[in-house]
Amino acid sequence: MRGALRRPSVVAQVGAGLVVVLLLLVVVRLPWAGDLGMHAATVQRLRHDLVDPGNPLVDADTPSPYYSPWMLVLGCVARVTGFSVFVVLRIGAVVALGLFVSGVWRYVRTLSAHPAAPALSLLCLVFLWGTSLFTWSGFLGLNSLALTVSYPSVFALGLAFHFWAWLAGAVRAGSVRGWGVWVGLGVLWAVILLCHQFSGVVASLGALATVVAARVGGAVWWRLGVGALVGVGVLRVWPYYDFFALAGAGGDLEAVHRGLYRDLVGRYWLVLVGVAALGVRWWRDRWDPLVLFFVLGVVVVGVGGVSGHYSWGRAVPAVVIPAQIAAGVGVGEFWERPGWPGWPGWKGLRGVWAGVLCGALVVGGWTQVGTVGYVVPRGVLPGVVAAKYRVPWVGYHWVTPWVAYGDVVMARTFAARQIPAYGAYTVAPGYPDFFLPDEGRRGEAVRRYFAVGASEGVRRGIVRAYGVRWVVDRGDGGGRGLGSGVRVVARGPGGQVLYEVVR
Repeated sequence: MRGALRRPSVVAQVGAGLVVVLLLLVVVRLPWAGDLGMHAATVQRLRHDLVDPGNPLVDADTPSPYYSPWMLVLGCVARVTGFSVFVVLRIGAVVALGLFVSGVWRYVRTLSAHPAAPALSLLCLVFLWGTSLFTWSGFLGLNSLALTVSYPSVFALGLAFHFWAWLAGAVRAGSVRGWGVWVGLGVLWAVILLCHQFSGVVASLGALATVVAARVGGAVWWRLGVGALVGVGVLRVWPYYDFFALAGAGGDLEAVHRGLYRDLVGRYWLVLVGVAALGVRWWRDRWDPLVLFFVLGVVVVGVGGVSGHYSWGRAVPAVVIPAQIAAGVGVGEFWERPGWPGWPGWKGLRGVWAGVLCGALVVGGWTQVGTVGYVVPRGVLPGVVAAKYRVPWVGYHWVTPWVAYGDVVMARTFAARQIPAYGAYTVAPGYPDFFLPDEGRRGEAVRRYFAVGASEGVRRGIVRAYGVRWVVDRGDGGGRGLGSGVRVVARGPGGQVLYEVVR
């Protein structure tokens, strides 16, 4: 029996180890996608001014939710060491990855003592998704994780797993634990929320499920209340932005997240293996923490979809994480209980279950196999693997010989998400900014500037209003499409051109 337990444990641990090695190699290259430029810009501002960094994306003195405790730490590292922001983000990625892996190990250990459970759960978290590939911060699929490992969301989720493990131990010990534990839990909860608000919601739902499942007494609820008040106090006094003001965010933010409710079957159908495992857990214990976590996540995501609050779709990890962990933990539990749960033929059924999970992991892994292309040159990959590889963004380092720190660049949305990484500002932010009062006017200015047939007077007025020194756009034959107010300075990849504003 011991040998039977050891074999799947070794296989799972080797598989999990290979995933971690792959992600560490990805960190070395740090493929560029999504919001990396905005996080790099945040570190840039903090390295120049820790006290009053201003808006990280545009030249305005406004607060920003990007200034989280984790970004503040990375800003201090950049300021003290003199390292480039991309080196600092690599350091942060390694720390975040370590927190994530160790957090999964700790949390799973509160659910199962089987030696294979932590490694299997890690494999389920990165592979048990669907066959429609997509990337979003806070979502732990392998491809998504590879492209967002340096984002605050990975750091926050790593802390969340540690938070759940610590909380589970505290509620089991009850009032025996000293007040310091509950205060520490409150502070940790607040730090997670400040670092990445959406992952903080997931962490909160998981915490609520843990507490409810433990069916704690009044003494523990009192201590939990004190810890929560401490957390709220930390959120209230954080100096870089008003956390509670974010409750009023909407509009553009909802539009950005509408895509989270598309292609749900293609993106998540492999998670149904975990949902089946949750059903078995519910059969055994109606108060199972993973089941409660899953139900809470379904309620939040479902209400968001029905009500049109599409940003609530960022709570999807609260649906998939408990199902994925249930799948990983379930295999070990089935082997530990030869007759469990007392059904005829269980021994054969558990073998089928293990085979189904293995098959689902293989399908999920094959869907995301293109991630290997981030560390292996595409030319040496087999054709079927190379076909799944997605080329990451190339960045805008090619403008840095001319564009200085603090210069204002006129650029459309895609470029505006990347250019601030190198120290410049853009006229309009590349992502909705709730704290920027003139965001709409800035976005309209960009549209008017690039509009076909815009007059010289309109363009010059916009340039003066925002102090624009440079324009980045696709080439159009020497800038004739932008009028005589600019001249070509440099050409970059994809036919893009850097223009200098002629004053």
